Amino acid sequence: MSGDGPAIGLTGRAALTVEDRHTAAAVGSGGVAALATPVMVTLMEAAAVDALAGALPEGRQSVGVKLDVDHRAATPVGLRVEAEATLVAVAGRTLTFRVVARDAVEIVGEGTHVRAVIDAARFDERLAAKAAAGG
Repeated sequence: MSGDGPAIGLTGRAALTVEDRHTAAAVGSGGVAALATPVMVTLMEAAAVDALAGALPEGRQSVGVKLDVDHRAATPVGLRVEAEATLVAVAGRTLTFRVVARDAVEIVGEGTHVRAVIDAARFDERLAAKAAAGG
């Protein structure tokens, strides 16, 4: 990417209050009534997307391509969880974020998330072609 792209240190956030629909039991990732790992991961991705809001050139979007996180602690229904994503590396079209999720008590998850910058129109064309071929 050129020098007018996202800068190291860019930070984004996303949050939610854990409801029954966010639990492992509800999403099918386990049987417990605590924040589901897939929901935590979605929150971390949302934080990275938030960091990039307004930072990409016209016609560009980002897509998640890799996630390596540890879900370290359970969060019960009723507690708020906040995710933060900080851009730590830029290599061409590849953006690497450090992601952390916290509840009111502790860090509940952390790791890295990688996103690729794509040409939105070209991506949509390829997606439509694949849908037609698989139809």
